[in-house]
Amino acid sequence: MEEKIVFCKGGGCTAKLGAGALSRVLELLPKGEPDPNLLIGFDSKDDAAVYKLSDDIAYVQTLDFFPPMVEDPYTFGKIAATNALSDIYAMGGRVTTALNIVCFPESMDLNILGEIMRGGSEKVIEAGGTLAGGHSIADDGVKYGLSVTGVVHPDKIYANNGGRPGDLLILTKKLGVGIICTAGRVGEASPEAMEGAIQSMTTLNKYAAECCWKYHVHGCTDVTGFGLLGHLHEMMDGKLSCTLWANEMPVFPQALDYAEEFLLTAAAQRNRNHAGRFVTFQGVPFAMEEVLFDPQTSGGLLAALPPEEAPQLLADLKALGLPAAIVGEITQRRNPEILVINR
Repeated sequence: MEEKIVFCKGGGCTAKLGAGALSRVLELLPKGEPDPNLLIGFDSKDDAAVYKLSDDIAYVQTLDFFPPMVEDPYTFGKIAATNALSDIYAMGGRVTTALNIVCFPESMDLNILGEIMRGGSEKVIEAGGTLAGGHSIADDGVKYGLSVTGVVHPDKIYANNGGRPGDLLILTKKLGVGIICTAGRVGEASPEAMEGAIQSMTTLNKYAAECCWKYHVHGCTDVTGFGLLGHLHEMMDGKLSCTLWANEMPVFPQALDYAEEFLLTAAAQRNRNHAGRFVTFQGVPFAMEEVLFDPQTSGGLLAALPPEEAPQLLADLKALGLPAAIVGEITQRRNPEILVINR
């Protein structure tokens, strides 16, 4: 008999704490003496920590795990690992090692755990890394992910807030996987929609990142639990603004259909509550608004680079079969911070 995982109330990156609540907690933590070798820490709201070891090498550290959003254990393992590995690529790094993080009920068949970890291991190998161990605890529900270490040259780090006025924004994956998985959880998603979402969530950002390395990327993030607009707000960092072109967004068409049927997530509403005050929509349908706030599990890279280089990077990404698009441009600081229009 085929083994399946029981859905939780919020799987994948929809299970993340809201950005607003998380920020309030982080602000209260003791900081300690600053370490000059810590190039990027949690206070920067970036995708991973970066610590300088020498003039030529810094290591990148990240950790990500969550409950399942699909029934098949092997597929869940691949998605969770792909998502965790993504933060290394968002910082401009290369994956070196990974450790498993596992929460699993003692009463559940261990073959399920084996399939989850098999999927994760395959993705670490595909990333060029080594799975070096991990930690497990008995828990009421299933959760899985990775702690990942990578390396990057200290002068070639992609901070998320490094964009400059005039830069164009390129998104490398389609939006809407959160809405599709929500529809799937209640039996409303078509097999085609789920297949497309799973293919996207199990595609490593390694290949998009390798394309980016050839260009002068000023800022980069991966689009995950805070949705495109939440992560874009972090990229603007209170210093810049941007215009997004809604009709240029790579989007799963089924996600728009499901949003119109109000198959939405509480996490998307948290994202809207947090980032919505920084966003103005002009002539953009409600369904597209929801997609832009939708929490993405293992979403694509969002990169800012000079306008003269963006078309060639886009061509390179498309040559790999990635559904990338130029989706907006960064401007000088203005009000609203993020303007979303149809181009």
